[in-house]
Amino acid sequence: MARSSTTKLAAAVLLPVLVLLRPAAAAAAVSAHLRVHMHDVTGGASPTSERLLNGPTAGSSFGNTQVIDDALTDAASSAEVGRAQGFYMVASTAGLEFLVTMNVVLTAGPYNGSSLAVLGRDDVAVAVRELSVVGGTGQFRMARGYVLWRTITPEILDLEIFVNPPSSSS
Repeated sequence: MARSSTTKLAAAVLLPVLVLLRPAAAAAAVSAHLRVHMHDVTGGASPTSERLLNGPTAGSSFGNTQVIDDALTDAASSAEVGRAQGFYMVASTAGLEFLVTMNVVLTAGPYNGSSLAVLGRDDVAVAVRELSVVGGTGQFRMARGYVLWRTITPEILDLEIFVNPPSSSS
């Protein structure tokens, strides 16, 4: 009889604890195809890109690092939909090839409050570059994908973003 009482007591105490420890169901991540323009303003009265570090070698851009807080606008309507926040650095001694690390923070539209983490190589000599989406938050939690990155002008980039939700094995 004591064993039965102990078992019932343990079940009464442990069951609520186990329910609390069970991971909450994750919000369903979505697939998406976004097209935005990134406005990388490096001069004037209100720059959104500032030189953070100069490279170690005079006469070379290798190592130069820019920090960014660039406006993102809808490619079709030009309405601001977010910010690109992060940095890029010249990561090649041979030419303008950047390491880009940034968050695409969405502040309007159906993905308002969500963000994407983008990482990759930007070789400006190539017409279309591909960078990786390595994660996200909100509706894009744990997302994977890629960005097709094109230069429109030196201060405007066209970003075509393809996002897939994480696989069920993640």
